[in-house]
Amino acid sequence: MKNAQVAFIGAGNMARSLIGGLVANGWDPQTLSVADPDPDQLAALRQHFPVRTTSDNLAAMENCEVVLLAVKPQVMHQVALDLAAPVRRGKPLVISIAAGIRSADLQRWLGGECALVRCMPNTPALVQSGATALYATKNTTADQRDIAETILRAVGLTVWLDDEEQIDAVTALSGSGPAYLFLVIEALQLAGEKLGLDTPTSRLLALQTAFGAAKMALESTESVHTLCQRVTSPGGTTEAALAVLEQGELRELFNKALEAACDRSRELAKQFGAD
Repeated sequence: MKNAQVAFIGAGNMARSLIGGLVANGWDPQTLSVADPDPDQLAALRQHFPVRTTSDNLAAMENCEVVLLAVKPQVMHQVALDLAAPVRRGKPLVISIAAGIRSADLQRWLGGECALVRCMPNTPALVQSGATALYATKNTTADQRDIAETILRAVGLTVWLDDEEQIDAVTALSGSGPAYLFLVIEALQLAGEKLGLDTPTSRLLALQTAFGAAKMALESTESVHTLCQRVTSPGGTTEAALAVLEQGELRELFNKALEAACDRSRELAKQFGAD
């Protein structure tokens, strides 16, 4: 599996992160080819990994078993049209990490029902701590699913979806989720500063607290609700703080936020698929 020939179409941050994760996990970099129109992107990539690079998407695809599409959603239509003929001939597994591009639209642009895995990763993949949801079309084999999972697992955890419609919810939760948590961390830091802590101290405490809480939750068999209760002593400081957050209807705010993100994800999918 680690000898599979993989072509990356696009050499942006997510592609570089995936390549780094694969190489760290023992994947032979000589089996990886990368295409991008920006020579600076390719040069930066070669400084870290001995992969094959080219400005020609079709050249990168030669003899590849997997084609990973890592381009912006706005240009995916034209990229897919250009790749349609070699995809029909070679029948590689196509993996898309482009947000908002539905599998039916991508297959239509590629000219047939190719084996396709659509993925929704998130930005912590850049530090090998990502969360990625995957959806496979019906003509994707079990071996191809395994390859897709291996590639995306190189940058974090993976989960499979049975219904592609759930990707909009995943986009709202984990795709956009890092921004929500960055906002919470920033709010904690600023609140700490308002209470008299200097900026470096408040920032460090906020960051480590967020990291530690997430690590505890990941490693615990108990629910986050139970973990929250364990921190909350009756009549104590945590109870006083949580009461304020509950009065502000924090849960309902998050419900509304995720609904807005989910709705926007559906809108973008229709917009990108209209070509």
